[in-house]
Amino acid sequence: MLKNKNIIVGVTASIAAYKSALLVRLLVKAGANVKVIMTPSSLDFITPLTLSTLSKNPVLVDFVKDKSGVWNNHVDLGLWANAIIIAPASANSIAKMANGLCDNLLLATYLSARCKVYVAPAMDLDMYKHPSTVENLERLKSFGNQIINPGTGELASGLNGEGRLAEPEEIVDCLIKTFSTALPLSGKKVLVTAGPTYEAIDPVRFIGNHSSGKMGFAIAEEFANQGAEVTLVCGPNSLTIVNTTIQRIDIISAEELYNASVSAFKTSDIAVLSAAVADFKPASIANQKIKKTNAPDYIELVQTKDTLAELGKMKKENQLLIGFALETENEIEHAKQKIKNKNLDLIVLNSTNDAGATFKKDTNKITIIDKYNNATQFELKDKACVAKDILNAVINFKSK
Repeated sequence: MLKNKNIIVGVTASIAAYKSALLVRLLVKAGANVKVIMTPSSLDFITPLTLSTLSKNPVLVDFVKDKSGVWNNHVDLGLWANAIIIAPASANSIAKMANGLCDNLLLATYLSARCKVYVAPAMDLDMYKHPSTVENLERLKSFGNQIINPGTGELASGLNGEGRLAEPEEIVDCLIKTFSTALPLSGKKVLVTAGPTYEAIDPVRFIGNHSSGKMGFAIAEEFANQGAEVTLVCGPNSLTIVNTTIQRIDIISAEELYNASVSAFKTSDIAVLSAAVADFKPASIANQKIKKTNAPDYIELVQTKDTLAELGKMKKENQLLIGFALETENEIEHAKQKIKNKNLDLIVLNSTNDAGATFKKDTNKITIIDKYNNATQFELKDKACVAKDILNAVINFKSK
């Protein structure tokens, strides 16, 4: 939900300014467009080069750029931002903000902003508890600013107490929660499965498939970006998560996927099972690598647990269950039968006959069918766009 959001990070003079680097990094990793504005005094605590490199934008300090005479327009900056985070916010800067003083670019931008402003104080215990600071923070709250309370611990002075800058992860989570309140899946818990499963033959070899997990990861990202609290259960893959709110559970086998999914589904509102689960596994696993000279004539296979069918049995009236079907023939017929057999609300159908829609591709071509036999076909698209189509289908189904 921070993807493509315009965020200004304001850095003031505090020993905690080193944490601003990690904050900027986390915001950029979450997909936000970040610009950093530093107060002149903050330059003694962290270099603009560090924050410029991490934000991928020039750091702004003065009203005029270098000696060129070009103006850093604080009004434009205030209008550009979807959010301003001042972290760390010193007692001095908080006092100026509370009283409308404007002697640097950051304060001018703050006074020009029309967006939500987050203030994360960082200072010594006595300064934080001083009546003037307490009053100034209350004034900022009355202006509609959100205060991200400091943590408790050892301070730079050697004292122990309140005043430590909130951890960057806490600040990002606070921002995400604010953005998510107006999103369509805000407050909903969603289970997503992704990737393949590997069923061991011996300590070296396994039965698996070519799934990359790209489709499931795209679904998890899209649902999280729309406010959902997402648990992603994923088989072996080389992918990374962008949205830091996603809870990732890595598994290897179908048995592990089954256990993790059954547990997560108990508290989920929606489940989208896109993992390519192995239907069969060896009846027994060799303790040592099987040598060619002593290889068996065949490997006995047994069925793995059917996670989707089990969730279908567990499903309550207020839960939605979405499955995937990869078919090679009679695709629509087989997909509709799977809806009935496994008590699904929707199914996402793939066909190996569609070019560009097979494993490891960045694109996919799907047909979404609901339990009332309504089918919608989609063109070949990037998997991020396919994830949006799936999310829209879920939202539209819920509204019926």
